[in-house]
Amino acid sequence: MVFRVGEGRAAPAIEQVPLREAAGRVLAEAAVADRDYPPLSRSVRDGFAVHAADLPGEFNIIGEVRAGDIFNGEVEPGQAVEIMTGAPMPRGADCVVMVEHCRVNGERVVTDRTLDRGENVNPKASEAHAGDTLLDAGRRLGYAQIALLATIGRHHVAVFRRPEVAIIATGDEIVGPGERPFDHQIRNSNAESLAVQVSRAGAIPIMLPIARDNYESTRAIVEQGLQHDMVLLSGGVSAGKYDIVERVLADAGAEFFFDRVLIQPGQPLVFGRVRERFFFGLPGNPASTMVTFEIFAKSAIELLSGQNETKLPLLVSQLATDFRAKPGLTRFLPACLSGDGSKVTPLKWSGSGDVAALAKSNAFLVTEDGREQWAAGDFIRVLPQ
Repeated sequence: MVFRVGEGRAAPAIEQVPLREAAGRVLAEAAVADRDYPPLSRSVRDGFAVHAADLPGEFNIIGEVRAGDIFNGEVEPGQAVEIMTGAPMPRGADCVVMVEHCRVNGERVVTDRTLDRGENVNPKASEAHAGDTLLDAGRRLGYAQIALLATIGRHHVAVFRRPEVAIIATGDEIVGPGERPFDHQIRNSNAESLAVQVSRAGAIPIMLPIARDNYESTRAIVEQGLQHDMVLLSGGVSAGKYDIVERVLADAGAEFFFDRVLIQPGQPLVFGRVRERFFFGLPGNPASTMVTFEIFAKSAIELLSGQNETKLPLLVSQLATDFRAKPGLTRFLPACLSGDGSKVTPLKWSGSGDVAALAKSNAFLVTEDGREQWAAGDFIRVLPQ
């Protein structure tokens, strides 16, 4: 599933960062080849550079060339130059016989191999021509992209500024992770898990105080959140007497795009915009918070970060055991995905508040809303964590 940026969205501000600090950031300008790559034809094997038309045969060895050197002569018919991987091809030679296929006798080399012209040679400009666009703006930079930027001489990189995402947990029952809760209280795990998810999505998490279940507290902390690029609220979006998040947002001038989705866990999900700031009201149970972030809020953050498109990385895997799920909604249920992704095992859990089961999982099974049971060996969709 792919989400693309819509027209009219303002691009984030641009900043220059050292190449070594650019990993995980979103490229803000196209990366263009500063020269041909490779700039010269080069060997991709250790061996002997010869004329393909002379093969098989015996050749006089007239020199050698290593990576980083140039052979100044020219290879005539019946001649060979010993060449190392990555070294520029000598003038006149048009292929490389691998050293494993040669026998050296003093100043001569013999091979029984036949090669085509260009075999074991990486031709000039075969990877890129000078001026080619190698990476478009809007691409998140991983290790391969960093290697490319280093190759073309970018020791500083133009990237989009990372958005700041305010995280607000709501509820009178919540205490901090370092506090000792009474039996009727819970520690604030949602804000901590959201901070990790926000960082993984490429944004900066801003942890705000807990909003208590009263209008004044929630409104004051929402106002703090609106000073940042996006607001994530956890809890307070169901239909209960003290679920006041939507009322607070409405009074702040919010435009609501939707307030419910047909998934479980995570049905009471609110998404909208207020004062040019997007917000998500995520359900308060831990699994609901995690799932709705991964499906909806993560994509929004990636687009706000400057990415051109974002993907929901659904896989298909085989069930290791029989499995049943209540139909009627698309369900996201904790599971363990094998290392190669070929098998997935549902985990026993006690509902969307079961953090212990969530911590043991590394994926969510994704059920079909009209199906109730699967047999071991059936294929099912999986959302990796």
